[in-house]
Amino acid sequence: MSVLTKYILQKYLKSFLIVLVSLQLFFVGIDFFQNMKSLPESANLQLLYLFYNSFFTLTLTLPLSLVFGWILTLVILIKGNELVAFIALGVSRRRIYSPVLKISFLLLVILIALQATPLAYSYEQKSKILDDEYFISTKSDIFLKYNDYHIFFQKLYPIEKRAENIHIFKVQDKDLVESIVAKKAYFQNNRWYVIDAKVTKKPKNIDFHSSKIEVRHEKFLHTLEGFKPKILNNVYEAKSTFSIVDAISALILLDKQGINTDKIRAALYYEVVVAFFILPLIILIFAYAALNSRFFNIGKFTSLSIFFTLVSWGVFFLLHKFSNNGTLLPEISLLLPMFLWYTLSFIVYKKKTSY
Repeated sequence: MSVLTKYILQKYLKSFLIVLVSLQLFFVGIDFFQNMKSLPESANLQLLYLFYNSFFTLTLTLPLSLVFGWILTLVILIKGNELVAFIALGVSRRRIYSPVLKISFLLLVILIALQATPLAYSYEQKSKILDDEYFISTKSDIFLKYNDYHIFFQKLYPIEKRAENIHIFKVQDKDLVESIVAKKAYFQNNRWYVIDAKVTKKPKNIDFHSSKIEVRHEKFLHTLEGFKPKILNNVYEAKSTFSIVDAISALILLDKQGINTDKIRAALYYEVVVAFFILPLIILIFAYAALNSRFFNIGKFTSLSIFFTLVSWGVFFLLHKFSNNGTLLPEISLLLPMFLWYTLSFIVYKKKTSY
């Protein structure tokens, strides 16, 4: 690593951490004081609330802090005439912003990796603490299709990985051939175990003299292999989040069943792709920064840069909401705008730095 790279990273990371900590304390603190009266009296639950809220806020503040930290770094470099000195010494523009791009990309990858863990459900967990439902999680009247089976769960307990009052119907060629009724089922070893099930089977060929309905009792039956309770919970929740791992699992399973996966794809694209919208911003802000402090208007540059960053983030957030509620296909509302954003940014940067 060159001396120049170390120097720029030292300046940038210091600015980035100042902005990130400030935003985290502001948003988490405001939220905590607003909801203090609604929180449980338990100190442990209050600490958990702060922890979950901190990570949820981090998914919003970290991308913005990466850009705001770069704006602050540029202001410091320009005001100290360091930026113009770098250019005068023959340092290329790419060598100046390249370390910032690389460290920003690395931090975003770490953030995405964390969203593949249970921390991705931080917003849901903090909401449960706020509603005094942290230790209670139930969903009622869930009906789903799995291969040839149509399954009804009267009650689902995602955290405990169990369900009550289960009715399973096997349908082949639009003909009901078998039904399974049980009071309890548990999710273990990546599959659902139905306990003390009553199995009723109808003969394929009905004959008035020989056909009969077969009824038997099974102590254990297994079905829905790989269909996790958390996936069931979130797929049938109007407002929910997915970890990346659960989103991929749900996408594969539901796609096989022919069930609409727009909501899951939107969540997956938003978590994995949209955060990288800041990388072109970093380059564009650098392209429009003045090299000489004599011709540098700090107020105008800072306010316009922050405004443009917030507008860009708001547009992608709005597009995510459109795709999440089914108004637009996720590929059209998220992937296509991201591609156009990178293409437009590249054209603008080339045009701005060509002279």
